[in-house]
Amino acid sequence: MSEAGEPRPREGLETISERLVALADHDEVSVAQVLEGFGPASFVPLLVVPAFLVVTPLSGIPLLPTVLGLVIGLVALQMVARREHLWLPEVLKRRTISGRRLARAVEHARPLARWIDRNSRDRLAIFVAEPLATVARLACAACGLSMPFLELVPFSSSILAAAVLFFSVGFLAHDGLFVLFGVCVMAVAALIPLAIIF
Repeated sequence: MSEAGEPRPREGLETISERLVALADHDEVSVAQVLEGFGPASFVPLLVVPAFLVVTPLSGIPLLPTVLGLVIGLVALQMVARREHLWLPEVLKRRTISGRRLARAVEHARPLARWIDRNSRDRLAIFVAEPLATVARLACAACGLSMPFLELVPFSSSILAAAVLFFSVGFLAHDGLFVLFGVCVMAVAALIPLAIIF
């Protein structure tokens, strides 16, 4: 069993990206449509999607990293709380993005998705089992909730999103190595504001 009591998801990033492209057929795609497309009980895919989008050129759209960071934070915290169905406030669910821009961004990131799918597998299970799994979910929440404060710091949002993406792959593939990658990337992101200040 995986987060929030659901069976461990078996779809990889490539499958998730295909589902996003299908949603991009609309002129505008809302957070609510993404939630409906994946299902409110699919916590890990709904953690992957905003992280996946923030590592694409979409991160350059003003306020989009903030919105997606808040989504990541809320999803991760509800995973920690073991909720059965995801809840998001209406103000976030109403946020939209151009379907064309979404499709272009997903296509841009597909090579990364394919590489991750090829190289992730069941290993180092201790890092995706309790209690370390909860620590990883809290790390995802910290990354997401930090994005609104770091949006003006170049690359910070994308680096934090990459950390969340690696944590999420760890959950999807039961791959503790990717959880460790997430920890390393999160540490790099923490150094960026310090480098700017000092």
